Amino acid sequence: MKTILITGGSRGIGRAVAKLAAQSGYAVAFTYMTSDGEAADLVEEFAREGCMASAYKADCADPDALARVVEDAASRFGGIYALVNNAAYSVISPLVDTSDEDVTRTLAVNLEGAIRLTKLVCPYMTSAREGRIVNVSSVWGISGASCESVYSASKGGLIAFTKAMAKELAPSDVSVNCVCPGVIDTEMNSHLSPSDRKALEDEIPAGRFGTAEEVAKTVMFFVDSAPYVTGQVLCVDGGFAV
Repeated sequence: MKTILITGGSRGIGRAVAKLAAQSGYAVAFTYMTSDGEAADLVEEFAREGCMASAYKADCADPDALARVVEDAASRFGGIYALVNNAAYSVISPLVDTSDEDVTRTLAVNLEGAIRLTKLVCPYMTSAREGRIVNVSSVWGISGASCESVYSASKGGLIAFTKAMAKELAPSDVSVNCVCPGVIDTEMNSHLSPSDRKALEDEIPAGRFGTAEEVAKTVMFFVDSAPYVTGQVLCVDGGFAV
């Protein structure tokens, strides 16, 4: 049984990826930050379905915590075949009003955490000569978003990191790809007022928000069905970034 490690796996896109991976026969390890109940419920759900799973309460900005997660997951499940860097942190405000702490945390979670985790899992993948890494960026990493400049920068950095690591790991039969969700109907967008939501929907050619499950299917395409595809950036946005 192959193992997939997903950051931010208790809610939203990460949870949808975890569920789809479990249905596909993977052992699932996932991190979460605060949602203890949702994480426990997901592990119990997987156990009822006969899926091996483990949840790790870990801050993706903490290098020591990430090292412990990878060591334990690899030991418990016998290696790590796939990594999905999904955890994210965002603050919506003009740059001049964004605190230094928020700048630091946004970069630490969204970009540095993904870099550190990739470094940690590389030895397992290269020694096995197989592996899949999928980074969850954002359409804002491509086009930028007003009042989300630091978030946009972190997601743009993740795209560049994807392309660099794809070249670095291809000789070891490890693929590295990137998914860029558009406006997805998750808790991250639950703060939108009905009028703001309608305005966004009017900007999307598909006329609606995407679902976490639609993003998860794209992530699992890279994990399961595209061994010769690497270094690619695929938008899941209903045409928003076209």
